[in-house]
Amino acid sequence: MTIPSVRGMKDVLPPESARWAALEAAYRDYAARFGFSEVRTPVLERTELFARAVGESTDIVEKEMYTFADRSGDSLTMRPEGTAPVVRALLEHRAAAGEWPVRFIYAGPMFRHERPQKGRLRQFHQLGAELFGTESPYADAEVIAFLHGFLAAAGLRGVSLEINSLGDPACRPGYLRTLSDFLATRDGSLCDDCRRRRAQNPLRVLDCKSEGCKAATADAPSVLDSLCGGCRAHFEAVEAALEGAGIPFARNPRMVRGLDYYRRTTFEFVIPGMGAQNTVAAGGRYDGLAEMIGGKERVPAIGFAIGVERLMMLLGEGGAPPASADAFLVTSSPRFVSEAFRWKMALAGSGVRADMDYEGRSVKSQFRRADRSGARFVVVFGEAEDARGAVVFRDMANAKQDEIPKDEAMRRLSRTDKEE
Repeated sequence: MTIPSVRGMKDVLPPESARWAALEAAYRDYAARFGFSEVRTPVLERTELFARAVGESTDIVEKEMYTFADRSGDSLTMRPEGTAPVVRALLEHRAAAGEWPVRFIYAGPMFRHERPQKGRLRQFHQLGAELFGTESPYADAEVIAFLHGFLAAAGLRGVSLEINSLGDPACRPGYLRTLSDFLATRDGSLCDDCRRRRAQNPLRVLDCKSEGCKAATADAPSVLDSLCGGCRAHFEAVEAALEGAGIPFARNPRMVRGLDYYRRTTFEFVIPGMGAQNTVAAGGRYDGLAEMIGGKERVPAIGFAIGVERLMMLLGEGGAPPASADAFLVTSSPRFVSEAFRWKMALAGSGVRADMDYEGRSVKSQFRRADRSGARFVVVFGEAEDARGAVVFRDMANAKQDEIPKDEAMRRLSRTDKEE
């Protein structure tokens, strides 16, 4: 019996893998316009990193993390999100990161033990960005503009930007008390999880997807009405910067984050009409996270993450086809296989995509394979031509072929990539 893949973890095969590679390459190129450099963190981190950063009362830590003790007895966790590892890497290698602000992007798999569904897997992938070292509202606007521009460049249409502010340690506690008092009056209409959240983190009740909880909290007090002067000025400056950049947005005072480290600006890019799964990408400011995970200084920061599976689903099934060969080398006899192989290696070394048959199939079968490969040219190694130091060189697009010297055939093929 064939061993199947683990539930909620998907193989990505051609041609879909080519679409993934193209999307990631486009993301890296677009990030470079804004001065972001790539950081790669390990898949495994110490469990305490996420317990401190994400919050012990969150569903991620309580229910969803893949956590185990290794052979040394250390508790390790497969990363459920990308921000905490990037902050940990920044603190651990601060001297190598350079002067503030520091701009990082990342790409890779994350892991959460959730119920698999369309666009959401247990091993899922994210593209993310983090900007460290400045509290300026222009940093918030820059990160949002980066994400806005990339989604448009990727071809995503019909996306709306929603923004909110969660306040900071100066004003959020007052709002949480006001919200908790309100929720106490609706306790009977809340789900079991939200009744528990009301005591631990009432803000998260506003993010519940239960229709009953959404109806019960429809007239909940707005966090925007409780902002202190500093948070209000910051939020208004972010809005003004977005307006100046020509980026449309709408306020959404019910938008909260499921992770405990967020404060002030939060944002989401959504596609209306998709229900609970309408979020394409999300992010926000998390100025206190570095201290939460043991940093000696407060590091202002803002970032976002894009769900790759969700984005690929929304972009549709089109995209890059499998890479076609520039040349296919046909051998009329087993004695030509070694020579054709030397040609293939030489062509690959010069940047030309060449393919050939290793199994001794008939010339007719090899031509069929050459046609399926999309090869622009076919080179045939034949007995008669070899005696004259030549090969048959066929232009597949024009259905024309000639007998030419071997060195001339190699020169023509080596020019193929330079003519594109």
